[in-house]
Amino acid sequence: MPRYVAFLRGVSPMNAKMPELKRCIENAGFDGVRTLLSSGNVVFTSRATSESRLEQKLEAAMADGLGHAFYTIVRRVDELNEMLTADPYAAFELMPGAKRVVTFMRTPHSVDIELPLEFDDARILAVAEREVFSVYVPSPRGPAFMALIEKTFGKNVTTRTWDTVKKCAAA
Repeated sequence: MPRYVAFLRGVSPMNAKMPELKRCIENAGFDGVRTLLSSGNVVFTSRATSESRLEQKLEAAMADGLGHAFYTIVRRVDELNEMLTADPYAAFELMPGAKRVVTFMRTPHSVDIELPLEFDDARILAVAEREVFSVYVPSPRGPAFMALIEKTFGKNVTTRTWDTVKKCAAA
């Protein structure tokens, strides 16, 4: 059976306890459930089906088990590993101290933009079918890249650091 990662939008230790999240996903019939980093990353095994069907099932499980659902985007682990191996950042010269982030979308983007798109030390470098690859330099002003992503692609997305994606794919 394939292994999947569910990336949940807006999860933090303040609004979701990982043991409770894990339990409600297991109760929905998923196997090998593991949460990572207390930020809404759930790795699990399931029979092969569409990602959209898994997203619906996971959101229903959270609504039932937690009393509310988090917007969920699912990717197969093998798909994440292909993305990691391809390393879309390798084609770019990154700013010193830049952090790499991947924004996941449920459906292919329909935004026509000229790249790179920049705002306050954040740059969108590349856009794949359902992923956006950005970099930012941390600053006291906070995560400017999120304002850039949401302004460009809307709020029905979720973003992870490149290192978090690696950890999820390896789990």
